[in-house]
Amino acid sequence: MADIHIHREHTLGLHEARLIAFKWAEQAEAEFGMECTYEEGTTSDLVSFSRTGVHGTLSVTKEGFELAAKLGFLLGAFKEKIEAEIVRNLDTLIAKKADVPKVAAKKTGHRKKTA
Repeated sequence: MADIHIHREHTLGLHEARLIAFKWAEQAEAEFGMECTYEEGTTSDLVSFSRTGVHGTLSVTKEGFELAAKLGFLLGAFKEKIEAEIVRNLDTLIAKKADVPKVAAKKTGHRKKTA
C-alpha cells in the first residue's frame, strides 16, 4: 500500500474552508468515482472518501487542510500522478477562493469647492 499525505495552510477561516471542501468532494465524486461523506464539526470537519483501491480523509480547519489517503496495490504504482492531481485540484480551489476580490467601498461624498 502507498500512502499520500498533503497539508495546506490557509487564512480563509472555517466557513470558506468548508466551501472548498464541499467543492473538492463534489469533484472527487464526479471525476474519480469516489464516495464521499462529510461530517461537520464545531471547530473542524472531516471528508471521508473511498472507492476501489483508495480510501482516505480530508480534515478541514480554519487554518488548513490535511489529506491522508491509502492507495491499494494497483493504484500504488500511480502514486505520484494521483498525488499531483490531488494537489493541483486542492491548490486551485484554495487559490480561487483566496483571489476573490473584495468589493471596494463606493465613494459617495461630494467634493467641496474652495474659493
